[in-house]
Amino acid sequence: MSGVAATAETSTLAHPVSRQAIAWGVVVGVLQAATPLAFWWLPNSTVYALGLTLIAAIYVGFAVADGRTKIIAVESTVALTFVLIAAVAVTGTPWLLVVGLGGHGLKDAWQHRRQFVANTRWWPPFCMTVDFVVAAIIAIEIAAGISF
Repeated sequence: MSGVAATAETSTLAHPVSRQAIAWGVVVGVLQAATPLAFWWLPNSTVYALGLTLIAAIYVGFAVADGRTKIIAVESTVALTFVLIAAVAVTGTPWLLVVGLGGHGLKDAWQHRRQFVANTRWWPPFCMTVDFVVAAIIAIEIAAGISF
């Protein structure tokens, strides 16, 4: 029993979540959700899709910094998947943006737990928070009838 408890404690403490990263994630998420105001001449779906592709591409940079070929290949494939979701969301349903951002947030949670890409301790919890905040705000905007 003590071995199981020790393992659970160790795995919980092995990758602690920075409260500061979460707090900044909320701030940046709210700011990112407001980006259509800065690009008023573009449809909201286009602005949010650009944001999703940018977020996804950042991990490609982390993968290149990591240097392992497998990591670069996996992260590039994952980024391409989110780029495709974003591209379809531009002319399709804006709910794809919610799915894309929520999916990326789940990928961030997995990334943090597994430490798949080296030297990204604070980034996944930060990015996960940004993703979930923006996804929630977009869902509220859709439900409120805001034009995309």
